[in-house]
Amino acid sequence: MNAPANFDVKSDFPGLFTADGARWHYLDTAATAQKPRAVIDAMSRALGEDYATVHRGVYGRSAQMTLGYEAARRRVAQFIGAKSENEVVFVRGATEGINLVAASWGGANLREGDRIVLSTLEHHSNIVPWQLVAEKTGACIDVCPLTEDHCIDLEALETLLTPRTKMVALAHVSNVLGSMLDVRKAADLAHSVGAKLLVDGCQAAPRLALDMAALDCDFYAFSAHKLYGPTGIGVLWAREALLEGMTPWQGGGAMIDQVSFESTTYAPPPQRFEAGTPMITEAIALHAAVDYLAAHGVDQALDRECELASQLREQLRTLNSVTLFGPERSAGIVSFAMEGVHPHDLGTILDEENVAIRAGHHCAQPLMQHLGVPATARASFGLYSDESDIEALMRGIERTQRIFG
Repeated sequence: MNAPANFDVKSDFPGLFTADGARWHYLDTAATAQKPRAVIDAMSRALGEDYATVHRGVYGRSAQMTLGYEAARRRVAQFIGAKSENEVVFVRGATEGINLVAASWGGANLREGDRIVLSTLEHHSNIVPWQLVAEKTGACIDVCPLTEDHCIDLEALETLLTPRTKMVALAHVSNVLGSMLDVRKAADLAHSVGAKLLVDGCQAAPRLALDMAALDCDFYAFSAHKLYGPTGIGVLWAREALLEGMTPWQGGGAMIDQVSFESTTYAPPPQRFEAGTPMITEAIALHAAVDYLAAHGVDQALDRECELASQLREQLRTLNSVTLFGPERSAGIVSFAMEGVHPHDLGTILDEENVAIRAGHHCAQPLMQHLGVPATARASFGLYSDESDIEALMRGIERTQRIFG
């Protein structure tokens, strides 16, 4: 498949080149995406000539910055198909968003003996927060297994669900395997027993067109830095009625209505969950990142990244020393292991070839145990990836084979 013309974007990403101008083959987008110049420039302006605090400022620049900050919220709401911008909470990242739900919604709604369902492939950020709230409430965690091709087994999920199941928390796209979840089917299953569905959308938001109404989940979290935006900001989407029923999990400025030493009342959502000075410049940059990704087409991005992943899998399959993990069609992510070569050693050799991959357990140790390996090597694609990245990776792997041969 030939890349659409609008994917010839390498020159938009200054991070794809070394100091001497050589091409850097960046295959670690699943960890964090490189930033286009449009995002860098937007954040630079926000930190410079446009900078001021937001909300409550009576001077002109503060008012303008407030308009920009809230415009970012509206743009994100539009991008994900939210019913209202009031359903969009700005958090430090998906990790904070999931912790917020676990602490606030979970703390109020989970009781001893209730069940929380996770899957084998979850990132630690969608495991540990639920363990923490389970310890406090007496709830129990059930683990949904995977199918033979390493997707979440929705048939097995159905058998795990009971009237005591209160929360199902699953990844939309696996950060290790690239496997994609049928969120609507998972939502239907969860709702059939009265449970809520939280979706970790970190890997999906940059690759899949999102529509919260069509997905029908209850909570959805993702991070800006994987979506070609800055670090330090993410999004928690939740149904407005759920947010209205949740208590704050952090206190401070900006999230209050009235404060006295006798009692405090809280602002409505989403401000109720945004204590303190917010991520002002990060929100402006996130707006620019969403605009950039939308201009290039999320559906086209997915098709392109799936095609590149398929090409890489096909080439790796020719090497007897390589074991592949994950489904045949993966969302731009390929994990593999080389016989006799630790992924960290492979990553070090590839770095000498100007190729960057991820090596380790990818914050998914239970999945590594399931796969029977301590770690994998992971190549992940982005808007800026092309066949030359695969060629460079394969050259580095062949060199590694010669070294360890």
